[in-house]
Amino acid sequence: MNTACFTTSQRTSCLTMNPDLFKPCPEHGQVIIPTKPNKTKSEQIKPDLAQVVTDSKTGKSYSKGKLLGKGGFARCYEMTDLSSNKMYAVKVIPQSRVSKPHQRDKITNEIELHKTLHHKHVVKFSHHFEDQDNIYIFLELCSRKSLAHIWKARHTLTDPEVRYYLRQIISGLKYLHNRGILHRDLKLGNFFVNENMELRLGDFGLAAKLETVEQRKKTICGTPNYLAPEVLNRQGHGTESDVWSLGCVMYTLMCGNPPFETLDLKETYKCIKEVKYNLPSTLSPAAQKLISGILQKDPSDRLTLDQILNHQFFTKAFTPDKLPPSSCVTVPELNPPSPAKRFFTKMAKSLFGKRKSKVEKNHCEERESISRLVSGRTTAHDRCFLFQAPPPTVGQQTVTLLVGISTKLHPPLSQACEDGLTPASIAESAMKVLNSCLSAMPAGENPPCLSRPKSFIWVTKWVDYSNKYGFGYQLSNQNIGVLFNEGTHLSLCDQRKTVHYCLTNNKHFTFQASALPEQLCSQKQIVELMANYMEQNLMEGGDLHCEDQPPSQPPLLLQWVKTDHALVMLFNNGTLQVNFYTDHTKIILCKSSDSYLLTYISRERVSYTYLLSMLSEMGCSAELRHRMRYVVQLCSFRESSPILG
Repeated sequence: MNTACFTTSQRTSCLTMNPDLFKPCPEHGQVIIPTKPNKTKSEQIKPDLAQVVTDSKTGKSYSKGKLLGKGGFARCYEMTDLSSNKMYAVKVIPQSRVSKPHQRDKITNEIELHKTLHHKHVVKFSHHFEDQDNIYIFLELCSRKSLAHIWKARHTLTDPEVRYYLRQIISGLKYLHNRGILHRDLKLGNFFVNENMELRLGDFGLAAKLETVEQRKKTICGTPNYLAPEVLNRQGHGTESDVWSLGCVMYTLMCGNPPFETLDLKETYKCIKEVKYNLPSTLSPAAQKLISGILQKDPSDRLTLDQILNHQFFTKAFTPDKLPPSSCVTVPELNPPSPAKRFFTKMAKSLFGKRKSKVEKNHCEERESISRLVSGRTTAHDRCFLFQAPPPTVGQQTVTLLVGISTKLHPPLSQACEDGLTPASIAESAMKVLNSCLSAMPAGENPPCLSRPKSFIWVTKWVDYSNKYGFGYQLSNQNIGVLFNEGTHLSLCDQRKTVHYCLTNNKHFTFQASALPEQLCSQKQIVELMANYMEQNLMEGGDLHCEDQPPSQPPLLLQWVKTDHALVMLFNNGTLQVNFYTDHTKIILCKSSDSYLLTYISRERVSYTYLLSMLSEMGCSAELRHRMRYVVQLCSFRESSPILG
């Protein structure tokens, strides 16, 4: 596209997501068809802002901080009130840019409109003043910058994250529309995120009062990639135009680029008018349906904001209550109790809410009937723990480790498995072989990994709901297991057709799902809840797939331990798996015949399997060596704590 035919004001204001199209503003911007000639060089030169600016009316002085962003009209700086140390985001508009009456009116209207807005998801307006050089608009400081910055770092967001942000955007947008205000420039750069990861809708430079269809302004304004067809066709902005932009925002966050982006602005406009875009097959069916429902050519056919919130994309899946700050730069693991709580609580109430009084009346009787049914004969110790009331939340045990099944609160699944393995013996064996490998290992890089390692079972997804039920996990063979708080274990195997149940005394039982004893149905339903949650909301932990194997008794989780940095899982087949939170890397140590295999899953979720003996001889990278040492430290912790004992 030849940009030489554009005026300077067009080049400054017509911004797209393509950085090569208009280089002065690489990400977003506004299109306002100019009626004025080019500005002179003297008008384009902006004087440096003084380090300290003072409001002559109040006498307060403000120290200039870092530049937060810039647009065609203004720049935004971080500023600190020197009398109170309170920090603001300050929009600074040079007086030279508002010398004409209509320019001054535009800024005045923005200020007067923003002053009237008070909503949780709208950037707070504080105050304003001006001096001979600039106009200063003081706004709430959003320290996490904007969704544009998060998008730039992440490229795409997960479905739960998109739901999290869209709910807040829609809340703020409904507030504006109910007050008869159109934003007219919804884009990633105008959604700001504060310290607590809460979203704020901002920049009301193009906002306008909602008019009747006949009175609507026909100006083409907004950001090219987010303009609605009716705006391009000069039919004016309505609330539906903001909804269209919201659909473009959703698409961009989920697909990595705007739906109508091309290298040529005319081609982009043509695609918008024809509603010509692609829906990637990687999107969930619900996401595809929602985007299609929003990006309708006829404004009257578009979903309303309430219809969007009631769409299955929101109602049939999990939305986190809060996102970790790390999600600004990396994919979050949204599986601690707090994000899942609403999902499980709602389902649990529907399943168990009406049975509470019955359970209380016949508690001991029910325990004994289950014990007789599945074991024929159990000890008093077993019956005591079989259907114990939910324990205190894990957060009450806040020493060095957060523990799933500790000897202080509950017994491990099995103190002595049939093959003699216990959590302590597995940890001890892992510590010995890893210590031996590390002590003999020369400096070097990772050796060639095994091209066709023998298939083994590992944990691909997990969810910690131990504050109510227990710890759930999905294995690489698609089996789902839950280690319940009272020490029993239930697994769904063979595509959920078979149920394996294990008591605290290590007695194992197998049932067909269709013929499961009634007394175990409640636990099976909890396992299914966790299975559905993991399927809908969590990504696979790596690319290491399990080859088809003949049905057999699945490996059972004996114990799990959470530290500040990692999750440790110990299985009754001797496998030890450690998942690191920050970068999602994983180490899996398992025994194959007479040798040990160590598998490392990288940040990119790519797996590398080595013979431990080969690492001992040839060495490995510092990254892998560091993680191996951390695993040794975790295993050696048992010597000073009964947690793994």
